[in-house]
Amino acid sequence: MRRLSRTRTALLAALALLAAPFAHAIAPTRMPTPALQARYERLIHGFRCMQCQDESLANSPVSLAADMRRQIRQMLLAGKTDQQIRNFFVARYGYFILFKPPFVAKTAWLWLAPGVLLAIGAVSAAWVIRRRAALVGPEDTDEDESLDDGLLGPGKHS
Repeated sequence: MRRLSRTRTALLAALALLAAPFAHAIAPTRMPTPALQARYERLIHGFRCMQCQDESLANSPVSLAADMRRQIRQMLLAGKTDQQIRNFFVARYGYFILFKPPFVAKTAWLWLAPGVLLAIGAVSAAWVIRRRAALVGPEDTDEDESLDDGLLGPGKHS
């Protein structure tokens, strides 16, 4: 009887340890219809948490993200469109709230910077390669080969 009690206690402890990671999971919000649920999921994955900044609202455990998720839920239930909800959050937090900001004058640098930096890197690499090639002219390579032959001695080749 005593052995059964210890086994049961050990089993319960193991179950508690396995369930521990799920204790801090974000409570899922259920919408009345599957269409609203899909829109809700798409929206909360498209907005950035303003406190965590590298996480979406869907993955953020902070209270600010919970408030924002609650706001999105209320707006969806009130009949707002996805674009109206996006406009509300962009007006409040700026384009930074969106994981995929639109191409407008304020965000043009976000979209153009990678290409500009890549072009600058390519031009810089070409310039460095040309300068190094100019330092080692074609006549220098012939001298190096003749010096190598002289070092090996007459009749000895590598």
